[in-house]
Amino acid sequence: MGGDALAETFRDQKAKAAQNGKTVSEIIEERIDWMKTPVRKPDGEMRPRLEAWENTASHLRRFLSARLGKKLAREVTKNDIATLSNDIVAGEFGKPSVSNARHMRKAASALFNWAAEAGRDYVSASPCVNLPKLDAEHARTRVLSEDEIRIFWHGLDDEDLMQSWDRRTRLALKFELVTMLRSSELLGAHRDELFDLDGENPRFDVPLKRVKKRRVIQQPLSDLAVEIIKEALRGSNKQFVFASPLGDKPLHRKAMADALRGDKRKGKVRTPGICQLLGLKPFTPHDLRRTSATLAGDLGFDDAWIAKCLDHTASKKAEVVVPSVTGKVYNHSKRMKEKRAVLDGVAAELRRIIGKSAAKAVEQDRVRLIA
Repeated sequence: MGGDALAETFRDQKAKAAQNGKTVSEIIEERIDWMKTPVRKPDGEMRPRLEAWENTASHLRRFLSARLGKKLAREVTKNDIATLSNDIVAGEFGKPSVSNARHMRKAASALFNWAAEAGRDYVSASPCVNLPKLDAEHARTRVLSEDEIRIFWHGLDDEDLMQSWDRRTRLALKFELVTMLRSSELLGAHRDELFDLDGENPRFDVPLKRVKKRRVIQQPLSDLAVEIIKEALRGSNKQFVFASPLGDKPLHRKAMADALRGDKRKGKVRTPGICQLLGLKPFTPHDLRRTSATLAGDLGFDDAWIAKCLDHTASKKAEVVVPSVTGKVYNHSKRMKEKRAVLDGVAAELRRIIGKSAAKAVEQDRVRLIA
């Protein structure tokens, strides 16, 4: 064998050894770089390859890297992943959480499948196969009562009590209750996405990049929703409706959740959250969506109509199979009318509930709830 051939063989062996010798932490960081690399999306914008990369990165670093980071990736076993999963459920990484264990498994499985692809070959096969089943997670069912809605709504307007929390953050919380939109969909609301605010058919177009299922949402706006938007924009030259106090950019994606639960450091509350300040049982922004949907259901609206407002897939029972073009174009008018009927109904119901606005009445509700 000639010298050039020997040199090439040596280089190949060295490269193979380097691949086999990568630690879990090393392939995690390489995977994160790959996930966050901008690529052109269907709408023409350049965005990270995996747009939820931050959440995935968090689970990889917090759990997998913390426990197995120094281990060679090719030496990780199914038992390692199963033990880590069990320890997360048992609370060895903080609060016991089946959800965190499930997310860790999903992130780890994607990591090792990626690491085993041709061209990388950091591992020969994924260790995340045939793992013991995790216990089922209990669905969240938190729905605010009428008394809680009233306390929450008027409490958000109490500037003395809420001085620690930005007004636009509080308006965003109201907006989620009124529109049924997800926090990630509404927080980035831009002036250019609002239409006909002073007309008969106001609406908010959420671009697909902010929508969970990567499709444009056209959400009709009730008169109550329009009031919230106009207050958020009043006296502001910023382009974002719920703009951050730090500049013309949207509020942080966790701003609403942080405002509800408060600011904590090492388990200690530094700034009481809105729930604590108002004496309300803790809830999340997503619970506001559920509360709004429950109000719509109690008003007698069809589940399929409510599902459209939530951007959920309709049940098989209610779903009508139609050609894609029909669903996207010809059925659009009917869908908007149904959604507007639901959201207008919810707005009217909320006005009825919050109409008992006297401070004395609100305080009576608070005392009754606390008792």
